[in-house]
Amino acid sequence: MNVAVMKTKAEQGFTEQFDKAAATLPGSDAVRAVRTAAIGKFASLGLPHRRIEEWKYTDLRAALKDTLPLAGRDTSAVTAADVVVALGPLAQVEAHRIIFVNGSYRADLSDGAKIAGLDVTTLAAALASSSDAAAHTLATPTGPDNDATIALNTALMTDGAVVRIAPDAKIDKPLLIAFIRAGSTAELTVVRNVIVAGEGSTATVLEAHVTVPGAVLDGQLNALTEVTVGDRAALTHIKIAVDDNKTVHLANWNVAIGADASYRGFQFTSGQALTRNQIHAVYRGEGGKFDLSGAFLVRGTSHVDTTLVVDHAVPHCESRELFKGVLDDAGRGVFQGKIIVRPDAQKTDGKQMAQALMLSENCEFDSKPELEIYADDVVCGHGTTTAQLDDDLLFYCMSRGIPRDEARALLIDSFIGEAIDKVENESLRQVLTDYATAWLRSAKA
Repeated sequence: MNVAVMKTKAEQGFTEQFDKAAATLPGSDAVRAVRTAAIGKFASLGLPHRRIEEWKYTDLRAALKDTLPLAGRDTSAVTAADVVVALGPLAQVEAHRIIFVNGSYRADLSDGAKIAGLDVTTLAAALASSSDAAAHTLATPTGPDNDATIALNTALMTDGAVVRIAPDAKIDKPLLIAFIRAGSTAELTVVRNVIVAGEGSTATVLEAHVTVPGAVLDGQLNALTEVTVGDRAALTHIKIAVDDNKTVHLANWNVAIGADASYRGFQFTSGQALTRNQIHAVYRGEGGKFDLSGAFLVRGTSHVDTTLVVDHAVPHCESRELFKGVLDDAGRGVFQGKIIVRPDAQKTDGKQMAQALMLSENCEFDSKPELEIYADDVVCGHGTTTAQLDDDLLFYCMSRGIPRDEARALLIDSFIGEAIDKVENESLRQVLTDYATAWLRSAKA
């Protein structure tokens, strides 16, 4: 006997949003076919819930009670000064900028369209102007094919950045792709980035999700970034997502790494009500290196989930993951990390670590590291730890004349500093440290 599964209000709302917006979403008939298939897949999957193993700690079906209207209103009220305030410490970094406000590209606030070695366009323009075959490729996601958040992104994506780095190009300064939330209307923003690093190229891409002070507290974001690192290329990819409100932040990174290529990623997260960062990385050639680290800062009743899969599909590749979390009040952190070593992926070297610092008796950290190994000549390991602030170290600092609050902040800063130190660029390390310091200063003693 078949039992019909009742759709929640949010699940029905996402489908209704697609029905309303389908005719105006960018793309040719080929893209519309991909979108229609994607919303059909979402309808069959529904929002993920705790009975799905990968989502056992983050029940999205229970957390999302309603759907906000799809973003698309006038963004002209946001000025260059607003952008500077929203970016905070990141505004001081010398970078080429691509600015989106409430999911819509703002050419007047951007300066990254004409850079030697870079081809930058918007996703909306690329979907509308490309051939059917090229547009179909842009619209079709990689990564897991049974993920509801990816299917929803494919159905409703409105804009984003398409970045192609020329072979052997050495980009002089970072490219900043900033998504800024503003205004008094709570909305759903759905964006997608496509980053292709050509063979032998070197570049740094910054992805920022920030808010103009005074913006409405509620908001929903679904962001997908597709990354292809060509053979012998070196790409640094840093994401900063900071807020101080009730937003829901759902993000996916799908990363493909070529032969002898290097990908270094970092994710900094704080301030959202609910965050789910998913990373799926796969090696496409031997000699590839993947290094992903991150820091998440959680207080109140906020919930931050980092879930990643590193797929060693070929031999002689290396992966490193290090995530540090600081949890206060009734905040909750989740880390799920899986390393897969395929049968032919001999000489794999993979290591993973997740650590949490608990500042409250009411916070929670759930960690599930996994190794799935089908080859015998490998070096792999994983670990996870949780701890509280060391009272002896705190007393030592205070005995040297350091006030308690400052001593506490120093110890927390040193804890997450190990992850931040993996960022090679000194100015970007300072930016991340500044964000962490601002969070610590606003914490209660």
